[in-house]
Amino acid sequence: MRITATSVIALRALRRNKLRSILTALGIIIGVGAVIATVSIGNGAKNQVESQIASLGQNVITVFPGSTNTGGTRGGFGAASTLTIEDAEAIEREVLGVVAVSAEVRDRQQILANGLNWNTTVMGESPGYLSVRAWDLAQGNMFTDADMRSTAKVAIIGQTVATELYPDVDPVGQTIRIRNLPFKVLGVLKPKGFSFFGSDQDDVVIVPTTSAMRRVARRQYLSSILIQAQSPTMMSRIQQEVTDLLQQRRGDREADFTVRNQLELAEAATATSKTMTVLLGSIAGVSLIVGGIGIMNIMLVSVTERTREIGIRLAIGAHDRDVRIQFLIEAMILSMLGGIFGVLIGIGASQVVSSQTGMPVLISTASVTGAVAFSAFVGIVFGFYPAHKAAKLDPIDALRFE
Repeated sequence: MRITATSVIALRALRRNKLRSILTALGIIIGVGAVIATVSIGNGAKNQVESQIASLGQNVITVFPGSTNTGGTRGGFGAASTLTIEDAEAIEREVLGVVAVSAEVRDRQQILANGLNWNTTVMGESPGYLSVRAWDLAQGNMFTDADMRSTAKVAIIGQTVATELYPDVDPVGQTIRIRNLPFKVLGVLKPKGFSFFGSDQDDVVIVPTTSAMRRVARRQYLSSILIQAQSPTMMSRIQQEVTDLLQQRRGDREADFTVRNQLELAEAATATSKTMTVLLGSIAGVSLIVGGIGIMNIMLVSVTERTREIGIRLAIGAHDRDVRIQFLIEAMILSMLGGIFGVLIGIGASQVVSSQTGMPVLISTASVTGAVAFSAFVGIVFGFYPAHKAAKLDPIDALRFE
C-alpha cells in the first residue's frame, strides 16, 4: 500500500478520537514548549553577557598587578603594583601584533564645573585607550602623545558626566576642576551604558596617564595596562610574550603581575549561563521523554481497541509493513503536531517572560529545528513497539477478537 493512502487512513483514525489525540500530544507540546522557552531565555542571557564584555573592547589583554611575597609578608591579587608607564611603552614597542596600549590609572574624585559638582571615576589613560575600548567620541578630539609628555591638563568626559555638569551647555572647550586643578574638556564620549560588572561606563573623566599620576592620583605605579591585539588568533601568543617581556624587565624577581585576555573573561562570565541553559533544557527534555511514553501507551490501547479492524485489513491482503507504517505514521503525526504547537507556545512563553521581567531572549533556528526533529524522533521510537505489535497480529485471532 502506498504511503499516501496509509497516511490518509492514519489521519482518519486520529480524527475519530480527537480528544484522546489532543491529550496524547499534550505531553509533547509541554515538553517542546519548555525546551524552547528555557533555551531561548538562556541564550538571551548568554548573548547579553557577551555583548557587555564586547563593550569593554575587542581582542583586549589586560595586565593586572599581582601578588607579592616580601620578607614573609604576603599580599593578595592586586595588593601591590610595580607596573609603570615604561612597561606599557615596552609592550607597544617590542611585542608584534599589538595595535594599541593604554597605561591605566584609576581614582575617584569630586569634580566641579559650571557651578555644579559630581563624584566620578577619574581615569588616566594613554591616547590609544579609545582604540583599545572600541569607543568613539560624540564630539571633540582625543588628547595626544604630546599631551602625555607634557602632563597637560586636558580631559574627555563620558555622557553621564556631561549631562550632570553641563545640562544646557556644550561641554567641549569648558573647564572642569579636579583636585582644584583646571582641566580643559577636549571631547565627549559616545554613550556605552552599564558594563558587565554593573558600573556606569559613561560616568567617567579621562585624562592623560601622566597627568593622572602626577596631578590627580599622585601615585608612582599604574592600576593596569590595557593591550589590544590585532586579531583573536594572536591573543594567546601576545599574552605569553607580554608575560615573558615583563618578567624579563623584572630580572630574577618573583612575578608581581597577572596577564589575562578577554576570551578568558568571556568564558568565565558565560560559563554559569551555559550551565543553567543545559540544566534547564535537560529537565525540560525529560518531559519530552514522558510525552513519548504517553504516546506509546495510547498507541498500545489503540492497537487493542482496533484489533478486529487490523485483522480485517490483514485478511483482505494488507501486508505487515502496511499496518506497521500506519501506526508509525499515527505516532509521528501526534508528535510532530505536538512539536509544532510546542514551538509556538515556547516562543510565546519566552516573549511573555521577557516583557514581564525585562530578561532578554534569543530564539535560535537551531533550537526550533532541533525541538521539532526530536519530537518526530520521539514519535518514531515510542511508536515502533505498538506498530510492531499491531503488524504481528494473527489475522484469524484478530477477527475473533470482540
